[in-house]
Amino acid sequence: MNKYLILCVDDEREVLDSVFHDLAILEEHFMIEAAESVDEAKEVLADAITDHIPLALILCDHIMPGEKGIDFLIELKQRPETRKARKVLLTGQAGLEETIQAVNNASLDFYVSKPWNGDKLKEIVIDQLTTYIIENEKDLMPWIRVLNTERIMQALSDNRLSLSDI
Repeated sequence: MNKYLILCVDDEREVLDSVFHDLAILEEHFMIEAAESVDEAKEVLADAITDHIPLALILCDHIMPGEKGIDFLIELKQRPETRKARKVLLTGQAGLEETIQAVNNASLDFYVSKPWNGDKLKEIVIDQLTTYIIENEKDLMPWIRVLNTERIMQALSDNRLSLSDI
């Protein structure tokens, strides 16, 4: 099973700690990294790219010192190494215009408002990771016990049917 990166970006350490707690079940199968700024997130990404660890999902706050989260998500969409990553905006401060910008320009996959429910966040992340794995991984079988079993099984079935059509 390939290793993939989940990157959490928020300038509040308590938020990062809470996200880590909510996603602890995924640590065995995904590398989960935290960054307290966009600059720090760029360093984590550079290391992951050097180590050939694809970014599968990013959870990013909007309002942070320095570069804003939405601008960073837009940048990730434009880079070939990170374009396929699932993008989740996790914020309590984005206004309507900023959210529209994120959806239209950053290919935002999901919006989670703060405060969030830990079980709901885990469900959203697993759903987003399932989509990423189905779209980017050839061998889906190992992911059945980790991600959304029903969706993985459906993808396996769809793949078999498409092969029989050839």
